[in-house]
Amino acid sequence: MARDDYHVVVYQILSYLYQQLKQGNEIDVSLIKHDSKYLQINRKYWKYVIISLFNEGYIKGVVIDEDIDENLEIYNLDKCEITPKGIEYLTDNSTIEKAKRFMKDLKDILPFV
Repeated sequence: MARDDYHVVVYQILSYLYQQLKQGNEIDVSLIKHDSKYLQINRKYWKYVIISLFNEGYIKGVVIDEDIDENLEIYNLDKCEITPKGIEYLTDNSTIEKAKRFMKDLKDILPFV
């Protein structure tokens, strides 16, 4: 599994949103954007992930809008929240569990990741 694999990126985003929810903290949008020091993925791929999470019902609060050229844009990222379905996906999905183990292994190798 690579750092930019879909399930690794999903794990990073959902786990961050879940931790912020449990702690009662607002999210820092810069930490879940494509060019954050944690994700470092291209914008098109990031949009695909966020839109997929929204369409699957794992996150809420964002606004997905299509412009005149049929490009999808994401707004209100600061209102993004994990849903109960997203929490369930995060905690009960075997592929997400593999991504979680990958991130743990990566942190053991590179402690500042």
